[in-house]
Amino acid sequence: MFSSAHRSAKASRQGGFTLIELLVVIAIISILAAFAVPALTSALKKGQMTGTMNNARQLYIAQFQMSNDGAATGDAGSAWPGDLIAATLLAPVTLNAYTDYLVAKGYLQGGDVLKLLNAPGSSLTGTYAAGPPATMTFTGGSAALKVYPVLDADPVSAIFCVTNNYVYDTAIVTGAVPYGTNGFIVVHKGGDAAIFKEGQAVDAPPQWPDDITFQTTVGFKTGDTYGGVPTAGEPANVLTYP
Repeated sequence: MFSSAHRSAKASRQGGFTLIELLVVIAIISILAAFAVPALTSALKKGQMTGTMNNARQLYIAQFQMSNDGAATGDAGSAWPGDLIAATLLAPVTLNAYTDYLVAKGYLQGGDVLKLLNAPGSSLTGTYAAGPPATMTFTGGSAALKVYPVLDADPVSAIFCVTNNYVYDTAIVTGAVPYGTNGFIVVHKGGDAAIFKEGQAVDAPPQWPDDITFQTTVGFKTGDTYGGVPTAGEPANVLTYP
């Protein structure tokens, strides 16, 4: 015969977890969470960067339509940013002036400017005036994208725009807006766009075996010699904010 105390202990074990078992379960959950959180964070960041890349491509489409129309009609006022700057048609030489130029020419909607130039952490703000001509005056924060003064004569691998956290052929600075060292985005004159990792920011092995691979993959900086040694730093007249 079992004692009443023994039967009570057995019933207690059958009715739930012991303290040791509960602690083991908590430890297992903690270990799984430690593995899962970085993966979820990485997936979230990749999704955000994909959204920014899509915005950059929308900006590119507006520019491509304008330069394509200019080539078809002979309109010097519908050209690539570097050609507009050289012809003193884009003044002042700022990202704000450039987006207003696209809006005034009818290739971009004024209400879309902030949407295209924002990303998590950049927080670009502005004041919209319907016009005509419509304008968007930037008032604070930072633009997620910057536009290079690409020329019609540049190769298709020339960089049209890039995320603001990346300075050409230069290691990414921690805390740079947007995305810090999580990576950077580039859209080329030819229209292709890509997300690159931090280790691909600089023209050096093992990421890039030679200069031409870097220039054709990450991109060619207008003002450099195609096939020559890339020069670190921004090109003159890069369009950015602030």
